Formats: sequence, C-alpha cells, structure tokens
Amino acid sequence: MKRTSSLLFALLVFTISSISQTTWEVGNTTLTEYDLVTGVQIPWEILWGPDDHIWMTSRKGEVMRIEPETGNYNVVLERNVISNGSGEPGMLGMAMHPDWENSPKVYVVYCTGSAFNGDEHLSVFDWDGTSLVNEEILLTIQAGGIHNGSRLLVLPDNTLLMTAGDIGSSSLAQLEGSLQGKTLRLNLDGSVPDDNPIADSYVYTIGNRNSQGLALGANGIVYSSEHGQNSNDELNIVTAGGNYGWPNVEGFCNTIGEQAFCEENDVIEPLEAWTPCIAVNGIEYYNHEAIPEWQNSILMAVLGGLGGQYERLSVMHLSDDGLSVTGEDQFFSSFNQRVRDVAVNPYTGSVYVAFNGTSYPGNGPNIIKEFRNESFASSLSDDLQIGATINAFPNPANDNIRIDWDMPMTQGEFEVYSYNGQLIKRGTLNGANSSLVLDTSDWSAGSYFVRAVHATGTVTATFQVAH
Repeated sequence: MKRTSSLLFALLVFTISSISQTTWEVGNTTLTEYDLVTGVQIPWEILWGPDDHIWMTSRKGEVMRIEPETGNYNVVLERNVISNGSGEPGMLGMAMHPDWENSPKVYVVYCTGSAFNGDEHLSVFDWDGTSLVNEEILLTIQAGGIHNGSRLLVLPDNTLLMTAGDIGSSSLAQLEGSLQGKTLRLNLDGSVPDDNPIADSYVYTIGNRNSQGLALGANGIVYSSEHGQNSNDELNIVTAGGNYGWPNVEGFCNTIGEQAFCEENDVIEPLEAWTPCIAVNGIEYYNHEAIPEWQNSILMAVLGGLGGQYERLSVMHLSDDGLSVTGEDQFFSSFNQRVRDVAVNPYTGSVYVAFNGTSYPGNGPNIIKEFRNESFASSLSDDLQIGATINAFPNPANDNIRIDWDMPMTQGEFEVYSYNGQLIKRGTLNGANSSLVLDTSDWSAGSYFVRAVHATGTVTATFQVAH
C-alpha cells in the first residue's frame, strides 16, 4: 500500500470514536483524552506503522490494523497461541520492515505449544494490503509460562533486535550458548550478522532477566526496560557485547558480592532502577514539538507489579547526550489500569497508550487511548474539522442512549458490552439509518462500550449509564 504523504496527514484531524473529552495538563500543554479502540483483548504491542496506521498485537493471538483518524480496525492475522493467550506467553512483539515501499513485511513473535513446554517463534509475514500472509519462521526458541521478553526493534543498520527472557531459569542468562536471558540481533532475513559480539551467534547482550521494552533514541542510542525479580526494575542502554548482570547482579553494583562480579565481568549498570518493582514495560522515545515538556524523553509503560498501585506512564527525562536520566514525571495513574505499551503519532505528536486491565497478567476487555494536543493539531491546517466516526449520547445516559454512525454501514451488526465483558445487547445494523436508540432503563449503572462490525471493519465507542 502506498504510504500516505505527510501533507495529506497534516490536513487530517484524527477524530476518534470517543465521547469523553477529559483533559490533562502537562506543564503549559493541554492534552485531550480520546478512546481509540475499546473492547480489545490484552493489547501487547502498539506501534505506528509506515502505512500511517496503528498496528497492535493481542496476546490472545491477533494482529490488528487500526485507522488512527477513525478508530476503525481490522484483524489481519490470527494464530493459535499458548493457552489462548492466558498467562505471559501469547502474541507478543512486532516490528515493520524499514523499506516498506519495496518490502511490506511485518515481524511478529508468538508462542505455541503448552505453557511449560512451548516454542517462541520469530516470524516474518508479507502484507498483501488486507492480511499478513506467507509466513516464514526466522527463529524458534523455547517459550515459558513467564519471562518471554519478545520486544522487537529495527536498527538504523537494518538489523533486528529481539529481547529473549530467561523463561524463569535465571542461570540461562549468563550462558553464552543459550539464547535465553539475552538481547538477540539478526539480519532481516534471519541470518546472523557478521559483526555480532559472538561469532556465529545471535547473542548481542547477556545477563538480562526479562526485557520487555526497546526504543531507539537520539544519536543511535538504544534503550531497554527490564523486569527485576522483587527489586530493581531497570532502564538500560543496550550496548553490543554488554553483560547486564542477572542473576548475579540486580540493579546497580552496590553489594560486596555484586561489586566483585561486576568488576570481573564489566557489568553495565542501569540508567535508573526501581525498588520495589513497578513492572516496567513498553517504551518509546519522544521528541515531538506537540508536547514540549516531554521532548528528549523516554515514555515508559508501567504495569504496576503483581499487587498494582504503581500503574502509570512514566516520562523519563534524558540529559542532552541521552546517557543519563535527569528526572521522572508520572501520568495516568488514576485509571488504575496496567499500562502495557505506548506509541507516538509522528504528525500530531499524539501519544497512544494501551491498557491491560487491573490484575496480573492482564484481563480484558481493554482500551487504547489517545492523548492529543488539540492546539498543536489544529495549527497544522485551517481546514481541520472535528468530528467522530461513532458517537453515543447523552453520556452519561439514564433511560436511553443514542448511537450515531458517521459512516455508511450497509451491513453488519452491533454488540453492547459492560466493562466486565458481559454481552448486554446485540442486533443488526440498518444501512438506511445513521443512528440507533437503545433502552437503558433497566441496565446497571456503570461503564459500557458498543462495537459495530460493518463491511470494512469495526468501530467502537464507550459510554456511561447513570441512574
């Protein structure tokens, strides 16, 4: 598919299927909150694709392609994964081929088999404009019930990084002959790069417990986030041939035993560490003018640990050279939702955040939200118009709710769910009408979402019922 030009995107306002217009203050910048997609099941990876769509993996076995201006989405790949996606394995990391115009390929990691005797596949698929097809498995390693890593990142030299967790066997992380507890580096065809630190080996770094965040910053610096055991979650700089200490070192080299190991093995200490563990996850480098307060920062998703309470988006401010952290700001903790991943719109500077429910290891239905600086977005063009693909009002509703469709829906069906996943109402869309009125007088007070499946995809909207 031909990439949409920057000029065209500058003329679009990204109007999402949303009712809520909550705003957030970030210094002198106001961000407006929108619901992009509601009702997805445990989104794990979200990224801005070279086709100007948002791509998402669901840990339960799907890849979705989402229109950022409407929230309309299509499932473009389905796979049977371990335990149907429950636990930590499932459909995980994803990356796009850097030469999309000539090689529209998508790299995906997913787990098959059983929770404690499974395989983790790194595969590449062709994008045919509708689906991901022609799978080629580039690498298969052992999967575990926990600690599968699996973030992917394409580097400027057209090689691919993949994080591989220790699958719960910590001793593997220091074994150069094992691919577990490592960062791996591959050529895009799956072969071993000639300049990898260990000849004829995918191993790029060792001593990693479970890295689940990768981002490319300024000056070619690669950052990673890594889960600690009970203490010392880490934000690291990824360095070829580096040893990050696990399981002999947790966090900084600050005990007598750790200091001896660090000196002997030239261990790389983290930029930042958190004790107790906050469960750090997906990261993205932010340097867009839309949110000046977040420029030259790492946006880091925080799941909140097994017991919760730390859930948030952390903004890790970097020094000018990118080699140290100068401070941390925290946002969106009031949702009380595990934050799994973050993506950035390169045109508007909007930030998309994927939530994973309230409990470990994640529970749906979930939501992806957009946080947009409307002032900056509206400055891109005088012709911008604000609208929505799907609206529900009044919001909150009392005795009835009206659903308006702002697109032709000549066929399909709708479903209304409560936020605990219970199906409340379903019916058929009538292409002759652009709205639907539902009686909510006997519904319990709370949060709901409507999903409309039509000829060219699916759109969603959220609303409240109050009695």
